[in-house]
Amino acid sequence: MNGEVVAASADPSPPLEWRFSQVFGERSAGEEVHEVDVISAIQFDNSGDHLATGDRGGRVVLFERTDAKNSSGGARRDLEEADYPLRHPKVRYKTEFQSHDPEFDYLKSLEIEEKINKIRWCQTANGALFLLSTNDKTIKFWKVSTSFLFGLLTVSTWSLILIVIGFFLSIITYKKICDINSDPSRTAGNVNGEVPEANSSSLRLPVVVTSHESSPVARCRRVYSHAHDYHINSISNNSDGETFVSADNLRTNLWNLEITNQSFNIVDVKPEKMEDLSGKPWFMLFFPSIKQLNHV
Repeated sequence: MNGEVVAASADPSPPLEWRFSQVFGERSAGEEVHEVDVISAIQFDNSGDHLATGDRGGRVVLFERTDAKNSSGGARRDLEEADYPLRHPKVRYKTEFQSHDPEFDYLKSLEIEEKINKIRWCQTANGALFLLSTNDKTIKFWKVSTSFLFGLLTVSTWSLILIVIGFFLSIITYKKICDINSDPSRTAGNVNGEVPEANSSSLRLPVVVTSHESSPVARCRRVYSHAHDYHINSISNNSDGETFVSADNLRTNLWNLEITNQSFNIVDVKPEKMEDLSGKPWFMLFFPSIKQLNHV
């Protein structure tokens, strides 16, 4: 009987059911799908533990795996030879943020939509996630870190809190002085040169309550713009962790992550006359381990 139980528990889970969907959530038959909710970009990080998606509304939604640490897994060869995974991956919602907003180029009288074209993960550091996202014209470098809610307040917010606390402390102190002056039993001691006892237990100070609930927060660290005349179709980060490329249909630029106002044009296939253009690269891609650039 024990052998039967072991054999039953070793049976793999049933195959996954694959369905096509361009939006998140369950949709009923005939329900209208809004254009801004359509997914336009998707990218896993190198570890496969995090997934980023971008939509036509300029939003980036992050997910993380929940079964990676709790599963024993198996030999890689056994997993590759299996017709379907021995266990189903489980992901959960992590956070989302507005990456791009609609803009207008007044020099060219051109509307720039907020649709996310590409997302690329960068190297992690100090437990924080870094990624690049781009629309047709602007690339942004994002940092996503988990912070306690107590630490989410900005410097200006803390300054305001300290001012409010100081204001209430001054009111409390003034009230205590008025009570002492109006109390004959306390002021009588002053005639004989005695100092009334200070009752510190009656003085109540405001208490700041910290929350240990953590929440991922996305902050835009860099913005790279005004380098492409045509729509950006691809971005790719280098294995050195310091540079990345952005490409449109005719030009490819090399950027440093720390420098936003300067890029180097490394590929330019634009002819003097556009009718002489015979072919154009569709996207650029760095090799993951060597500093080599391929275009397709």
